[in-house]
Amino acid sequence: MRLIGHDLLAGYGGIGEGMSIQAARDGRRILWLAHEGPPKNFTGVDVTDPRKPRVVAQTELPHGRVRSNSLETVGDLLAVAYQTLEPGLQPAGIEMFDISDPENPKSISFFDCSGPYSRGVHQLWFVDGETIHCAAGAADFTPRNQLDDQPYRIIDVRDPTRPTEIGRWWMPGTAEGDEAPPPERLKIDSGFRGHNTNVYPERPDRCYLGYIDGGGFIMDISDMSRPKPVAAFNPNPPFPGFTHTVMPLFSRELLVVTHECVLDDGADWPKLTWLVDARREDNLVPLSVLPMPSVEEYGRKGGRYGCHNVHENPPRDTALRSDTLIFASLFNGGVRVYDTTDPLQPKEVAAFVPGAPEGSRVPAVQINDVYADENGIVYCADRHTGGLYILELDI
Repeated sequence: MRLIGHDLLAGYGGIGEGMSIQAARDGRRILWLAHEGPPKNFTGVDVTDPRKPRVVAQTELPHGRVRSNSLETVGDLLAVAYQTLEPGLQPAGIEMFDISDPENPKSISFFDCSGPYSRGVHQLWFVDGETIHCAAGAADFTPRNQLDDQPYRIIDVRDPTRPTEIGRWWMPGTAEGDEAPPPERLKIDSGFRGHNTNVYPERPDRCYLGYIDGGGFIMDISDMSRPKPVAAFNPNPPFPGFTHTVMPLFSRELLVVTHECVLDDGADWPKLTWLVDARREDNLVPLSVLPMPSVEEYGRKGGRYGCHNVHENPPRDTALRSDTLIFASLFNGGVRVYDTTDPLQPKEVAAFVPGAPEGSRVPAVQINDVYADENGIVYCADRHTGGLYILELDI
């Protein structure tokens, strides 16, 4: 990979884990980015020429105790997730925007997920134009432990001006009134709640659900009003938790499962990305982990050291979809690309680690998310100040 473009996003270079490319009506390509935190909400970048990125829209959050960590686009619709710093604040939910004019995003609805025990929505998945799958609190959901506040929820947005809930699921034992006993807390307690909620057209009856300390689940959503687990993969414990993403590689009957690093200087090491045999949904078998950059070199380089997310193969025309190449964001380890042709021995085939961004709170880059387009252009962003990096991949 080689760097072909870089943009500091008008001085607000801290980006979360929402990245999506819109094919605009006028032929332009607009990359939409969710910010890691206030004051900015989301930014639109014209990447029609990826060597010359240009900010065309940048919006403000209503106050400093809310963030918009996640977003997705379908056509001219943009869905944005809002999570508050503490329970009970607003806005906490999902806002829908009309982005047919990218320079002027227009709000068209808001789905409220606020409540006395809710921080709103951490992540959402929106790829079919009809349904949003998300990790979200609710006014009528009372967790036994405040860290368990975001169950898996399914929202109908076929009429984007009037979103309505279809169904929800939470890990038994995590809500008040559950018959099941509470789960055993991990030593580093990150909570038992939803994170990524991926659903693909190849299996519309399945949700691939990361549930943080609860591990990863394959959910049967053939009846969306009653989601139910059909399989689980949970190495936590003995590993230190925070299952982030469960991504299927359908043609190969494999899962990619990431576990996010959440502490600086390797304090929660090891945070790994697993390859899992999914030929039998009722018997998920770990095969290998993706190679990690050296702990001796990166463990105390600064900031987080470990896995975060992968390019999630979203089913849109502006995204690369590969069942062999895995694009991973590894915080101070930058972006890594892996060839998984042999799932027992995955190999790193490319890497990009930029220098420490100016003004960051840590002395190393923190690559937070990655998106690969259908042309082999790779977009990645720093968590704090480094902004957007655009890479050309020789595939």
